[in-house]
Amino acid sequence: MAEHAENPAYPVGLRLSGRRVVVIGGGQVAQRRLPALIAAGADILLVAPSATPSVEAMATTGEISWQRRPYEDGDLDGAWYALIATGDKAANDRASAEAERNRTWCVRSDDAGAATAWTPATGRSEGVTVAVLTGRDPRRSAAVRDAVVEGLRDGTLAAPRNRDRAAGVALVGGGPGDPDLITVRGRRLLTEADVVIADRLGPRDLLDELPPHVEVIDAAKIPYGRFMAQEAINNALVEHARAGKAVVRLKGGDPFVFGRGMEEAQALAEAGIPCTVVPGISSSISVPGAAGIPVTHRAVAHEFTVVSGHVAPDDARSLVDWPALAKLRGTLVVLMGVDKIGAIADTLIAHGKAPDTPVALVQEGTTATQRRVDATLATVGETARSEGVRPPAVIVIGAVVAVGPHHDRP
Repeated sequence: MAEHAENPAYPVGLRLSGRRVVVIGGGQVAQRRLPALIAAGADILLVAPSATPSVEAMATTGEISWQRRPYEDGDLDGAWYALIATGDKAANDRASAEAERNRTWCVRSDDAGAATAWTPATGRSEGVTVAVLTGRDPRRSAAVRDAVVEGLRDGTLAAPRNRDRAAGVALVGGGPGDPDLITVRGRRLLTEADVVIADRLGPRDLLDELPPHVEVIDAAKIPYGRFMAQEAINNALVEHARAGKAVVRLKGGDPFVFGRGMEEAQALAEAGIPCTVVPGISSSISVPGAAGIPVTHRAVAHEFTVVSGHVAPDDARSLVDWPALAKLRGTLVVLMGVDKIGAIADTLIAHGKAPDTPVALVQEGTTATQRRVDATLATVGETARSEGVRPPAVIVIGAVVAVGPHHDRP
């Protein structure tokens, strides 16, 4: 290889399913490379006197075979591909020489110039594999790989998509409000959409990034104001999907946490429309965290409960067992309960919750206008009114409110 060191490498994708691959050495290099070889379906033999705990676990579960000894001549017989990664240069040289004799493609972790193959920096995004080689500069390879994969994931790098695969509806959880907190998959599906049906509580800033041809429909589910009936939303999802459009239903938080996502999924299933659910970061955890409140904390709270406060405790429609909640020692997180918090607090106190229990109301959490207002269970109703707290706001009740630093802004 030395006389050809300046020649560029010839890129190729190896199909190793069922084919013998030998890995010499069970250290950190093997730990990084083995998962991809396992995913490729290779028949893997590890030769090493010892291995890292992660590599040993792969052998224990049967993903690889392991011979616990140093390399011996003949170990590469029948191998299609070899990875040589021990700390013994002499052993590496002998194994590399055997690979050369056997015409086995061979990667060396200690001496790229003595290898017959180089491992590219590899990344994947929705069925696309990106492999980058920049000679002997692995950091640059990784940086280019990361840039390309990130571009594919967030849509900044355009790539043709499979229209047949994209048709249907994706129920996407947009997270608590900060556009950076949507999942990578959710953001990518937005860039591929023809139609987006968005809630008011979804990350609105992401809508500005959509191409001009994308039709944006405001579901307008604004409390006590104009609203689009759930049936109408369901019908719109079905109608646009049947027209061959790629539809994204963009919801705040997670689709299945007080988001009526299952109602929409059921309507789509009844209509025979393919549906993909993309979970989102729930505001019940992320908003308290952004305000410096852990929902659990050692020696303070070993549990947290999330409830909807959209109906009052004495409302016949309420499904919440408020007396039982008053007896819990952990954290109580209330969503959609700003206008009912006074009645909720009174009910909890009436059933035994201490009036001086700390309470925090976090309005518009994770956004630039985030605001935190602190109170106690006895004062929270009046505090919420006097401070003008308005939806969307997450209410946290419990000792954890007093644990962390006070953050007014994320």
